[in-house]
Amino acid sequence: MTTAFVALGANLGDPLKALPEVIEVIDAVEGISVTARSRFYSTAPIDSSGPDYTNAVIRIETTIEPEALLQTLLTIEKDFGRKRPAGIHNAPRTMDLDLLLYGDVEMASETLILPHPRMHERAFVLVPMADIDDTVEIVHKGRVKDLLPTVADQMIRPLD
Repeated sequence: MTTAFVALGANLGDPLKALPEVIEVIDAVEGISVTARSRFYSTAPIDSSGPDYTNAVIRIETTIEPEALLQTLLTIEKDFGRKRPAGIHNAPRTMDLDLLLYGDVEMASETLILPHPRMHERAFVLVPMADIDDTVEIVHKGRVKDLLPTVADQMIRPLD
């Protein structure tokens, strides 16, 4: 089993209903067990548009390899109504699932970069991760708790 972290976000539809549902769906996938969930947070869009996002992070234990895990998450996004309009980067969405960390794996393929390349710059990732474990180490970047001050200027507020 490998410990991995997944970021969840949505700003269309009913995110406060969809995020708990997607966590249940992820937990039901063979080879995945959700072991922790952060609080839900409201965050302003970054490099995006539309209403504020609802975000969270989950920790999972998995036997699924990174690329296959990413494909599983993308399928779940699509099942939750995710549309990816051509030519529009970071469009508003009903569900966004990002594989942040997969054990201590470092990789870069056409479809997946681990650790997630911008996670250390995003309050909507770091603050929820700190709810679960602020000692998590992001390879070549540092511990989550040490990175939190670098995102202190980004709007984020707990919802639960």
